[in-house]
Amino acid sequence: MDNVKLLEDLNNKKESFYKEISKVIVGQSNVVEHIFIALLCKGHILLQGVPGLGKTLIIKTISSALDLKFNRIQFTPDLMPSDITGTEIISQDPKTGDRGLKFIKGPIFSNIILADEINRTPPKTQAALLEAMQESMVTTGGQTYQIESPFFVLATQNPIEQEGTYPLPEAQLDRFMFNVMLDYPNYEEELEIVKKTTVSRASELNKIMSAEQILYYQELITKLPVTDNVLEYAVNLVSQTRPDSKRASDIVKEYIEWGAGPRASQFILMAAKCHAAINGKYSPDIEDVKAIAKPILMHRIVKNYKAEAEGITVEKIIESIL
Repeated sequence: MDNVKLLEDLNNKKESFYKEISKVIVGQSNVVEHIFIALLCKGHILLQGVPGLGKTLIIKTISSALDLKFNRIQFTPDLMPSDITGTEIISQDPKTGDRGLKFIKGPIFSNIILADEINRTPPKTQAALLEAMQESMVTTGGQTYQIESPFFVLATQNPIEQEGTYPLPEAQLDRFMFNVMLDYPNYEEELEIVKKTTVSRASELNKIMSAEQILYYQELITKLPVTDNVLEYAVNLVSQTRPDSKRASDIVKEYIEWGAGPRASQFILMAAKCHAAINGKYSPDIEDVKAIAKPILMHRIVKNYKAEAEGITVEKIIESIL
């Protein structure tokens, strides 16, 4: 199948995917689009929102619309790294009677992982998940075990309740492609949510894409061409977030402690390519970069004390750059 036909097929899949999700999820089209883009870019997503906005439901619904293996890990203060990656146990061969260590794979060995309330578990356990996210493998007892592709982690956290939590360090936040904030639904959407969730009838979801198809589309996205002006715009955009850059604006120099690193440039370009592809374009333009830049930069920019004191948000700074 040539690339043009694949792009047409991807567009059809996107429409079918959104249609299936809308059977359960009301609104949140922007969130669903970012999750779809991250999936096709081999990225991971951090979803933030107050309780009751449907973070977990969105992820479970998306996994139901994809023909992939799904596991949910509820992060708690007593969760150990081996509870995620797996553990070695002593097993006995029934024929010879010989004893040896056998590795029992943990829930990380799946295609889609819901890491629920990731900031509720200590840094050691967070690091075990984030290492697996980065390497797509688990090493234990001198043996390396590959995690099956596609591999996609969606983590959630509550941004308002911080007591008893372990905030993710900037270096670990950088592993996530998108940091997506869920907002309250509007009045009409909330009416529709209440109508849908207070009846006993459950919606049946069709499987839209298989693992093999997702791998095809992931490969397609990497092959899409990018013009020099779009490439330069994306890299320049990230460079402008760094206060010591000659491209930085006055607002960045005044309110930013640290800017985004090169991984942000890579993610922006990949996401722009995917955004173009799912909208029927063979190559991304500057509008595609602008459409996906904010959730990629949000968690990669660190404000200084002056910004905190004056109530300047990272979102406002990014908008001024864009």
